[in-house]
Amino acid sequence: MTQRVLYDLPTWEAPELPDGPRPLLLDLFCCAGGAARGYDRAGFRVVGVDIAPQPNYPFEFHQGDALEFLATYRNRAAAVHASPPCQSSCTLTAGTNKGREYPQLIPATRAALADLDVPTVIENVQGAKVRRDVTLCGEMFGLGVIRHRYFELGGWTMPQPVHVPHRGRVAGYRHGRKYDGPYVAVYGNGGGKGSVAQWQSAMGIDWTSDRAELTEAIPPAYTEFLGRGLLSEVTRRAACNKTRCQAPGCGSLLTQPSTGRPRRFCSGACRVRHHRATRACIGLS
Repeated sequence: MTQRVLYDLPTWEAPELPDGPRPLLLDLFCCAGGAARGYDRAGFRVVGVDIAPQPNYPFEFHQGDALEFLATYRNRAAAVHASPPCQSSCTLTAGTNKGREYPQLIPATRAALADLDVPTVIENVQGAKVRRDVTLCGEMFGLGVIRHRYFELGGWTMPQPVHVPHRGRVAGYRHGRKYDGPYVAVYGNGGGKGSVAQWQSAMGIDWTSDRAELTEAIPPAYTEFLGRGLLSEVTRRAACNKTRCQAPGCGSLLTQPSTGRPRRFCSGACRVRHHRATRACIGLS
């Protein structure tokens, strides 16, 4: 896949229901695209950004610093999803990888997203310092992983789905003892972990077979679920943000910009027509 860099993002147009253009979602810290696939299925056009090359990312990709990219293109997106690095919060850091230094980008990401006027999502692992506005689990979607993930929603809300009881243990070795169960442990290489094919099937991911990428991914089912609620919010905002051209005899729908002065006319010709009609009404030639 051809990698693209920080330019030429199209300007987003608010969707016209039911057959309008797909709203643009920026997928920050995107990795291999588990979240992206779900948002695509929900109805978004997804553009991914990551500091590292992501040759398996399934959509348009830009390599670069995610927060710098956001600062440049903040007015182009209808919504933003961010999955800042989670190693500082994961269970392995407290055990196997204890003592290693990892970047902590959640506070900076939260601050950058709070400055936007579009709905946002921050996703991270159990133990991360994010709000648990929504917590999702693989069993909610009939998947072969448990993989709890937290989602902090900015500027919008959606109901927390009921947490379905787990059907058993995660298969594999724990402290020298082997366990059987209906779930696969999608991390590491030893301890009776499943094969790549088992990982792909359990996660619902078929476009990458890289173990490291699968380890860091979230199942697309999570963001497809979230994305449907997010798309409803984007559509609601777009509908509320529309007015009609004020020129006599026009009345075309206008989409207001997210910043700057509100639009009153759909074209320069309508602006002139309105001006002339106003002058006629007050008796000016």
